[in-house]
Amino acid sequence: MKRLVILGSTGSIGTQTLEIVENYPDLYKVEGIAAQSSWQLLARQAVKFGVKYAAIGDEKHLPALTEALAGTGIQILSGSAGVTELASIDADVAVVALVGISGLLPTLRAIESGKTIALANKETLVVGGELVMKAAADRGLPILPIDSEHSAIFQCLNGENIREAARILLTSSGGPFRKLPEEELETKTAADALRHPTWNMGKKVTIDSSTMMNKGFEVIEACWLFGVHPSKIKVLVHPQSVVHSMVEFIDGSVIAQMSKPDMRIPIQYALTYPGRLPAAYVKTDFAQIGTLTFEEPRLDVFRCLQYAFDAIAEGGTMPAVLNGANEVAVEMFLQDKIRFMDIPRLIHKAMSTHRLIKNPALEDLLEADRFAREAAAV
Repeated sequence: MKRLVILGSTGSIGTQTLEIVENYPDLYKVEGIAAQSSWQLLARQAVKFGVKYAAIGDEKHLPALTEALAGTGIQILSGSAGVTELASIDADVAVVALVGISGLLPTLRAIESGKTIALANKETLVVGGELVMKAAADRGLPILPIDSEHSAIFQCLNGENIREAARILLTSSGGPFRKLPEEELETKTAADALRHPTWNMGKKVTIDSSTMMNKGFEVIEACWLFGVHPSKIKVLVHPQSVVHSMVEFIDGSVIAQMSKPDMRIPIQYALTYPGRLPAAYVKTDFAQIGTLTFEEPRLDVFRCLQYAFDAIAEGGTMPAVLNGANEVAVEMFLQDKIRFMDIPRLIHKAMSTHRLIKNPALEDLLEADRFAREAAAV
């Protein structure tokens, strides 16, 4: 039986992970769960799955959570330190589904405590890819990707020699605005951006998809996960979201991983790897799908994707600046404080004023994040 810690249990990835656990109760046991603010759902999950630990990131909800779990014997942790502490409890796998840079320190702690990482938090590798991958390699621990695109690449490369891979073809739905002219994007609201045509995701990731920053983060993440130079990654817009990504090899062969867009598939694969389990809830009917199309991304309009390529090319602290500025800009956009196209403008402002540190320590990355947040704030 695999013992799990789920960091971000109340979000989209976390709830679907628990659904898989519920389907296979003899194979998985949840030891601890964490959420940022959804304390009511966290309390229900804690009781239902009989966890030993529950952590709430936003400490203002600690009294309510404590009252809700009174008499259960569940140990409650709080604050960012509490979530990081939860990552170190005795378990086999840490599912990291936190939002933003908040996933970095818990991931490092989970690795330090000897856990396999099932990673759904892009920003962990965007900000601290070198540190995280080195820590995992030093401990001989795998990092299993949950993102559908990286899970696809991982599966395409299974049994293959990465040195024989010519290109990684990273697919993108294109988001809700892929065909719109730039002038129309200026007037788009958060409500517009949250209407994703394919995936059901949290607000932050959905906005990132609409700007294509989500794909930019995935480019950086792929560089670290698979040890490839960014020049070997090609982004293709694929609105049907059936081909989750492909690998082209030096002999011209292309291997693709395909399925209906359902996050339970890559989540389950990360939990079952190196084996597979039945998933009767989703089948792919190619005759019904009919047509699969691919387009070049519009880098001149969706500049966030280009900024991500720029950030990984510069390396060092620049990806941390990219991420920190984006987190602030997205939050302001969700609060209707800025316009849609202000997101890339604020990111460019932070990146263009940052003094790069080429070989950063963890403290340098956290300082770069702080700088970016201040630079992007308006």
